[in-house]
Order: sequence, then structure tokens, then C-alpha cells
Amino acid sequence: MSRLPLIGVTACTKQIGLHSWHIAGDKYLRAVVVGAGGLPLVIPALADLIDQPSLLASLDGLLFTGSPSNVEPHHYSGPASDAGTAHDPARDQTTLPLIRKAVEAGIPVLGICRGFQEMNVAFGGSLHQKVQEVPGMMDHREPGDEPVEVQYAPRHTVRVQAGGVLDGLGMPDEIKVNSIHGQGVQRLAPGLRVEALAPDGLVEAFSVEGAPSFALGVQWHPEWQVRSNPNYLAIFQAFGEACRKRVRQR
Repeated sequence: MSRLPLIGVTACTKQIGLHSWHIAGDKYLRAVVVGAGGLPLVIPALADLIDQPSLLASLDGLLFTGSPSNVEPHHYSGPASDAGTAHDPARDQTTLPLIRKAVEAGIPVLGICRGFQEMNVAFGGSLHQKVQEVPGMMDHREPGDEPVEVQYAPRHTVRVQAGGVLDGLGMPDEIKVNSIHGQGVQRLAPGLRVEALAPDGLVEAFSVEGAPSFALGVQWHPEWQVRSNPNYLAIFQAFGEACRKRVRQR
């Protein structure tokens, strides 16, 4: 019987008391297990201390998670962030080079929220730092004073684009998704294909054209209660199947 695919899950850094910690959200780890059928391995944000070629040679997939922090704007030649904006430079230094190397190596990749934004930046795109302040754009942020179940509930539709990865999973033309982000794609990177659009035209999902394996980014959070939403589950199942294919090939 073949082994479970080993799926790397990116960590953020967080100061707790006097010490720095590397953490990954429970909902992402659980989604890897119950949605993708994989074994999660938390990847610390240690940048150059990690031998990335050796790491990639050990993995069957990579999940780039959401986070309270934002990609530092100097990575996409953007203006300085407002004072008080949460950043995680150690994560940036780890994930941005890892994304391109993973895709090039044929390792299945799924990016969610910050991970989606990291994918766009890694391939040469840029970000709106405050989507809600862009003329014509919706406010995509969650209601901060509501319970988490309300924050993560579906809030708007996205239009699935014909002929892409999501369409190939059998998704309908429109699906309803949760919306928990203040940043978003400003300029889509070369080589990324639009997979879904919000009603205001904001890119909510893309795939990497010509990637040798599954390489998808989504701005929403399909990991949230993944088995309760068939469209969320379909994404993780497709990711998991790509990871199992890599296991068989290796």
C-alpha cells in the first residue's frame, strides 16, 4: 500500500512572550488530512537555514497558507505599507523563492489567501494593499465583530472561467465563497491564468500556465470546514490526488 503524501504547510513567525515561534493554523493542517488525504509537515520560516532543494526532494505537495501578515511591498515594488501593518519578513524570505522552485520541480502547489498573494508576487505580479480603497472595488474584509463562523461564511460569488482548472473540477459557472482579505491582485503576474473573478472584477483564483503539476491559488479560504462545502472539498481533493500521483511517480 502506498504511503500518504507528505505535504508541506508553510508557517508564520509569531512572538509569544520572550520567544519567537513558528506556527501553522489548525484549519490548514486539518484540511490537508481530511480534504487532501495527506500527512502535513509544518515548514518553518527559516529562509536560508533550510536547504530548499533537499526539502523539495522530500515533499509530495506544498500548501501556502493564509496569515494575519502581508507580503512586504518592496517585493513587488509597491509603496511602503501604512504604519502598524503586520509583516513577516522571515516568511517572505522562505516562501517567495520556494514557490517558483516547487512549481518548476513539478511539486503540486496550493496557495490560499496570503499564499495566493505570495504566488502572484513570486511570479512577478503586484498587490493592492487596501482593496476597499480602490475605486470600483468591493470591501472584501470580514466583519471583524462577528463570530468566526460568520466571518468565514460565504459572502459573495465568483465567476469560474471556462476551460481552466476549476472548470475542469466540475464547478458551476458561479460559486459562493468566503471573503476575508484586505489585499488583492493589482497586476497579475505573467504566466498566471485567471480561474475566477469576483463581481467587482478582482482576480480571486489563478493557475500557473504550463506547470508540470497542480498549481492553483485562491483568494478565499476553502480550508474552512472543508468537508462541508463541495466546491471547497473539490479543490483539496484535486490537490491531494496530484500529491498522490507524485508519490506513485517517485
